[in-house]
Amino acid sequence: MLGIAAAVLFFIAFLINAADISTNDVFASGNVMLLGLMLLALHVAGVGAGTRIGGSRRR
Repeated sequence: MLGIAAAVLFFIAFLINAADISTNDVFASGNVMLLGLMLLALHVAGVGAGTRIGGSRRR
């Protein structure tokens, strides 16, 4: 889920940069891209993956 959110933020950052949309400092394309990188790092680290409780184990 975090990977999908990161992809959406990267797309928004690309649109802001490609269309040369002037935004305030908070929603600048670099800041949106950094948020996407943070979400991507959390996704790769396994945050939000969920845990399996009571799963069967193979022996």
